[in-house]
Amino acid sequence: MSPAVHVSDAGSRESYWQPVPANGYVDVALAPHVVGMEHPFGLGTQSVAPGGYVREHTHEHNEEAIYVIEGSGRAVIAGEEYPIGPDSAIFIPKNVRHMFINDGEAHLRWVWLIVPNGLEDFFRLIGRPRKPGDRVPSNFPRPENVLEIERQTVFGADIADKFDPLKRST
Repeated sequence: MSPAVHVSDAGSRESYWQPVPANGYVDVALAPHVVGMEHPFGLGTQSVAPGGYVREHTHEHNEEAIYVIEGSGRAVIAGEEYPIGPDSAIFIPKNVRHMFINDGEAHLRWVWLIVPNGLEDFFRLIGRPRKPGDRVPSNFPRPENVLEIERQTVFGADIADKFDPLKRST
């Protein structure tokens, strides 16, 4: 695909329900398989249900940016906790441990940008297709081979001593 202008709306994007512990959904707005681009990146949104979280992880070859649209929660980055809410902007360099926790009362929703792309492949491989208006499915488990899927996409090695999102730092 050669570079071209691309405009989409929420009803025309790829969207995937996500398994536990996030219990939300992801929309993929832009990626090389959607539109040709000279410098490949992935861009979309992620919504995490109250009480849900994105497990602690790293990206060996990717830089990531997050911009919170709605909701509230915590980002844990390199062992430091940061409160996040609307208009919070986060940059995560390569190889930095990070996770996002929704400890608020409503969905926590953000825009994600990853360079180079690949996160969209992970979401597709672990998720279930979603269409606007679909009923929220019952929580479902991550695939048994999730660690293999992580390594084949944009994730670093599994972290043995992951941060426990159910415990708050004092």
